[in-house]
Amino acid sequence: MRAADRLQVSAKTLEALVIAKSKAKFVTILLTGGLLTWAVGPAAADTLKGKVLGGGQPITNSTVSLWATSAGAPQQLGQARTGADGRFTLNSTGGTGAATLYLIAKGGQPKSNAQGGDNPAIALMTVIGGKPPATITINEMTTVASVWTHAQFLDGSVIKGPPLSLRIAAGNVPNFVDLQTGGWGTTIQDPLNSVQTPTMANFATLADALAGCVTRVTADACPQLYTAATPPKGDAPNDTLAAAQSIARAPWYQPTRLFALLDQFYPVPKGRTMRAVPYMPYLNFAPSAWVLPLKFDGGGYRAGGKAMFDSQGNLWVGDNFTVGWQGQDTLWQGNATKFAPNGRPLSPITTGFAGGGMQGGTFGAAVDAKDNAWLSSYGGKSIAVFDKNGKPLTPPEGITFDGKLGLMQGIIATPSGDVWAVGISKSQLLYFPKGDPTKGRIVCEGREVEPCKSFVGPFHLGIDQQDRIWVTNAFGAHVTRFPASDPNKVEKFKTGYSGSGLGIDSRGNVWVTNRLGSRDRGMFDIVEDIAVLKMGDNADRTLTEQMAKQVGGPDGGSVTLLRPDGTQYPGSPFTGGGLPGPWAATVDGNDNVWISNFAMPNSPITQLCGTRTETCPPGMKTGDQISPPGGYVGGGLQMQTDLAVDPAGNVWVMNNWTDIASCFGEPNEALSTRCGGQGVVIFYGMAKPVRAPQIGPARAP
Repeated sequence: MRAADRLQVSAKTLEALVIAKSKAKFVTILLTGGLLTWAVGPAAADTLKGKVLGGGQPITNSTVSLWATSAGAPQQLGQARTGADGRFTLNSTGGTGAATLYLIAKGGQPKSNAQGGDNPAIALMTVIGGKPPATITINEMTTVASVWTHAQFLDGSVIKGPPLSLRIAAGNVPNFVDLQTGGWGTTIQDPLNSVQTPTMANFATLADALAGCVTRVTADACPQLYTAATPPKGDAPNDTLAAAQSIARAPWYQPTRLFALLDQFYPVPKGRTMRAVPYMPYLNFAPSAWVLPLKFDGGGYRAGGKAMFDSQGNLWVGDNFTVGWQGQDTLWQGNATKFAPNGRPLSPITTGFAGGGMQGGTFGAAVDAKDNAWLSSYGGKSIAVFDKNGKPLTPPEGITFDGKLGLMQGIIATPSGDVWAVGISKSQLLYFPKGDPTKGRIVCEGREVEPCKSFVGPFHLGIDQQDRIWVTNAFGAHVTRFPASDPNKVEKFKTGYSGSGLGIDSRGNVWVTNRLGSRDRGMFDIVEDIAVLKMGDNADRTLTEQMAKQVGGPDGGSVTLLRPDGTQYPGSPFTGGGLPGPWAATVDGNDNVWISNFAMPNSPITQLCGTRTETCPPGMKTGDQISPPGGYVGGGLQMQTDLAVDPAGNVWVMNNWTDIASCFGEPNEALSTRCGGQGVVIFYGMAKPVRAPQIGPARAP
């Protein structure tokens, strides 16, 4: 602080703390050695009080530092030491208007430390966010929550990244922990997560492993933790914070090593049935990966289809059905749901955002540069557009082109500001110049002219860096490509059967999900020249029924990778246990690819190594599964449609079906509302972040 900014006055003349605020600065009076110092600076935390705990007991003489994040190096705002009761009081020296404040506690002596003396391996963290609570706890639980949500922005004790990304990451920490007590947060222990998923046990087991080193439950507890947390590439960690980061960045890597620490640190006493661990519930069985997904519902969500993030990291998704209905695949009446970056629903609890022609969302959703949400509809055979507040921008019947539209699917916004959409039942292509809903036109329809002549149930689309549009075909075994400037110049490239999702990486490579795989298994007669003509509006339902019959089959689906010139990438198509029914393909900021699955009731999501293999684990090649052999599971996953990566690197997954038997025919009355999928699932810190809204190929923030 500059000398000109300081005024010293006698403590006798002022008896109370005075705080005055203006638009840009704060003025606070701090007691400093018998004198009061008047400090002027940017708004920041004034005095923070809290405690540092290890294994549930105080940590004495731990050094606590307060940091403010930014796009560059974080700024240290203050430092304090804990007393005998583990408590600290920290006075901030100013701030930078940071998106996130966080605390690091290093070293100290835990009260429960059987070995005695200072433990230099202690490094614990609590990410506070922009508004500190009255008191703050730093312990193993807050460390796990902070590390997993900030995995893409952490380097040792340094957090840095784009302001929006850091706000999103910090905003999700309270979903796991109570910042004041260091105990469980609200979301992780709600009915959707505490009983239906293993996330609480995964979380508590991780905290127990860190606590074993913090309290040195055995003389070699820290070396054992470091060995169990050693990453596939790089050195072993050297403190508890580094160990947590190592696990979070490679959660799939030899997960049994860390699970084994339960027996080594906390063996079950003779004659007892439970371990004496500081945090419960702990895992009884080793996980397939150390992932911490949470499930969120509300806002009218039911059987979500395609989803997209807006510029603030809010998620828009079109719903097949509406809450409370006996939803079946023949009755599409859903509206639109919007979630905040922390999973909180922003749309009405039961109906979602309605109107504007919205009636049964599909795999068509786009957010344009104005943050308007474009959603396609089956029930209304229309397109609806909402502003960022959920107000319909389209007429009550939506965009129908005087009733000429069929069942609508994919929609995209392009870097030039245009919007394109495809219709599956009538093989339609729509174009909205500069994203103006009132100036759209049907470019073509049916099988008379290109590019519609090359469509066989067009399902989804994307635009590459050369301004070329690629379209998947649900009833064919190829993708269609044409220049946005001249849709008549059509090319076709072979893929697998029943193309669904499509993702384009930073190099222009195109990833296509094939729901029925790449080998003719005789389960579905895909004949390109008659499929759409014979099936009409029932085409997609017929396909879905066929897919439901083959769920859990030995072959599953496949993923095709095409180079920018349309030729097959070496090794393509890719198959594996994590691809039982691939639906969507989403590219992250590292060009790795995430695949959703519409298969068994608890379908996995799968992470594939992309074309930039330097961002993949050592020894992996393009198309290899980074995730476990069966994909990432847990967190309440059901049969899925879309998945999307947000600016903080969180992977959001849309549950689309819950109970197959309730989706066709006359279901059991008691289960008749269980067709539509329940909730979205967020896997935290798993992917390299992506800029939002995603317009064109994925880009890092």
